Amino acid sequence: MIQTLVATLMWALVASLLIIRRKRADRSITYAALTIAVAMTLNVDAIYTASDPLLGGTNIATLIADALLMTGLFFLGRGVMKTGEYRPGLVRVAVSIPMLLVSLLAITATFLFIERGTTTTRFMSDLGAQPATAAYSIINFVYGGLVIATMLILAARRYRHSSGIQRLPTGLLTLGSVFGVALCLAVIVMDIAHVTGRLDIMRAVQPSYPPLSLLTFLFLCAGFAAQPAVRRAQHYLRDKRTTALATQLESLWSRATSVRPGLSQADPLAASAEDPEGRLHREIVEIRDAMIDPRVGFDTSRTEHGLLERAESHLLGHDRTKVALPAVDDEDGAQ
Repeated sequence: MIQTLVATLMWALVASLLIIRRKRADRSITYAALTIAVAMTLNVDAIYTASDPLLGGTNIATLIADALLMTGLFFLGRGVMKTGEYRPGLVRVAVSIPMLLVSLLAITATFLFIERGTTTTRFMSDLGAQPATAAYSIINFVYGGLVIATMLILAARRYRHSSGIQRLPTGLLTLGSVFGVALCLAVIVMDIAHVTGRLDIMRAVQPSYPPLSLLTFLFLCAGFAAQPAVRRAQHYLRDKRTTALATQLESLWSRATSVRPGLSQADPLAASAEDPEGRLHREIVEIRDAMIDPRVGFDTSRTEHGLLERAESHLLGHDRTKVALPAVDDEDGAQ
């Protein structure tokens, strides 16, 4: 049941990323989500029992799924690292290609020493007492833990350096990474307990696996889906505020160009085709030109000057007003 829920979450993330991030040049997160989705789908019992016999019926599907999961985590870590400039040496090593290749080679080598029997959906429960099986799982989850810990470091740092709605994606990623690290540690403890015969410890830790697994993927999927959604919402709100500021400057701009004609009068068709930011920039420039031109008499009131300064701050990204549109409209309308 958990595998099905996780696989569903991953495919939902893939769909959302393909829609929201389709114009992004960097596809690391999308590749990661797709690879992990395939890996988790292979772990669904019904699909596993149908696919493994096609590969010989000796649980080869487990190795394929785990290799895909490790590769997906690699892309995930790389994608998170690329989103910021903070890239310490340990982070770069953890999500490096050599680290991935060594880990894949290690799990493949240990997998070959496992007496795997026939297809089983309880691979670790049935075979975990073998040292080779324990080593296989520990290598797998040590690598996963390192990558997720790297994501935790990067996400937590970005959370501290962000504010407002921008904290939502990084907060979700931080929580997901915390649960992910806890999940990896829990599995490693169970592996060691199983192979050393401490079944009481294994059974004590085992109930934590399903909720940790679900919470890890739930928060990570939510975080990665929220990133482009928040970015798109911010762009939408910025465009709305830009349009509102340009509209409010319209009368001041009309007075300015009436005493000192600018480029708008020279090429009105080009001016009308501008985007909201281009329009606002043009209005500000032509108003400022009229204000500093000694040949014309153009005065502004304190309210108009304040509006002009807010528009300039907005274009420079220093706008301190709230992004909610009603607040923008109320504030501007009160001037």
